Amino acid sequence: MDCQEKIIELRKSTGMNRKEFCLYFNIPYRTVTEWELGNRHAPEYVLRLLEYYIKMEKLNE
Repeated sequence: MDCQEKIIELRKSTGMNRKEFCLYFNIPYRTVTEWELGNRHAPEYVLRLLEYYIKMEKLNE
């Protein structure tokens, strides 16, 4: 799974829209948009940290 698919999957698993996700995790909106459009790639450690945090905080539905 590439970065684009992973970030979309993680965001959707929380039930948040892009704006809510960005505000919750304090990530700039444009950064997440660029990741989701595939124009930029999030570092692997960021994806792992987001996945871990979502799991530990039980944010996934």
